[in-house]
Amino acid sequence: MAKRKILFLGETYRADAITWMNGLTAFGDFEFITWELKTPNHTFFSRFFRLLEFCTGLFQVRKIIKQHQPDMVIAERTTSYGFLAAISGVKPIAIAQQGRTDLWPEKSLLLPLKKIIQHYAFEKADLIHAWGPVMTISMKAIHVDMNKVLVLPKGIDLVKFGKQNTANTSKINAIVTRSLTSDYRHDIILKAFSILNQKGIDFQLTIVGDGKELPKLKELARKLKIEKKVNLTGRIPNTKLPELLQKSNIYLSMPITEGVSASLFEAMACNCYPIVTDIPGNQSWIKHRENGQLITIDNYRMLAEEILWAFENKEYRNAAVLKNRQFVEENADYNTNMKIIADKYHELINTKNN
Repeated sequence: MAKRKILFLGETYRADAITWMNGLTAFGDFEFITWELKTPNHTFFSRFFRLLEFCTGLFQVRKIIKQHQPDMVIAERTTSYGFLAAISGVKPIAIAQQGRTDLWPEKSLLLPLKKIIQHYAFEKADLIHAWGPVMTISMKAIHVDMNKVLVLPKGIDLVKFGKQNTANTSKINAIVTRSLTSDYRHDIILKAFSILNQKGIDFQLTIVGDGKELPKLKELARKLKIEKKVNLTGRIPNTKLPELLQKSNIYLSMPITEGVSASLFEAMACNCYPIVTDIPGNQSWIKHRENGQLITIDNYRMLAEEILWAFENKEYRNAAVLKNRQFVEENADYNTNMKIIADKYHELINTKNN
């Protein structure tokens, strides 16, 4: 029997996309053809040319379909690649909402058009992925057929992200593993640690990753006189990440918006205690002072207080990380969840062919 082919529409370099495709290859024996926009999305002019490329994308996608005859098309983001999937002519279609809502930014001039595009994509999709419960809120608000929605995270590799935490318990060893962009508010984290430093609290803060905020964060750490206690690693091999998490006792993430964070699951799997922003995407997984802590957006003073509280309440923290590990084992196991998703895709393809 020939392998089933999937056309993937989305940015293939993104970790989420790689995880998605690798899981379907491993657990569904699928092979992939891919297409993605090549124009960057950094400036006003580049966004304009990217929009032009998107408008001509259908012709390229249909050319690929004619050449490769995929059995199915899957796409990330309901307002872009998901729309292309919906008008591609291929069935079945699975689309994934990537954030709390893909209608972002909320003040975009293109928002009315995005709403129309998203509605069409939802209507035409045979399967809609919500990687977590927070994503279903916006879907229900616009009356999406929830019978088509699969609420399930892709999960993480629980062997790779093992629970062997070796953090030095005598001081705060905190880690941040989010992209260095302004939406993730790394500056708030640095300001919180400046307060701890002024109080004479010993700590080591590791900020993993690269991004346009890196030079600003280096300069801010210097101005706050904490640069010797802050390790800005830059880009690292993904294979090194579990080790860094396992050497940390506190995980920090301060985004202003969140869908489903694989980074949070990775930290929870590594027995690294989570302190995150008090927003719906995090509230799905974290209850304040039950299995982590929730911080008001941009409140660095509160963050400093809660980091100190967590560090001083070691017995509570130890119980919480055990609870979190059990949670990810039961709900975010990559092997289990990707097998469910792969089986669902085969079911959709077989239904189409019968």
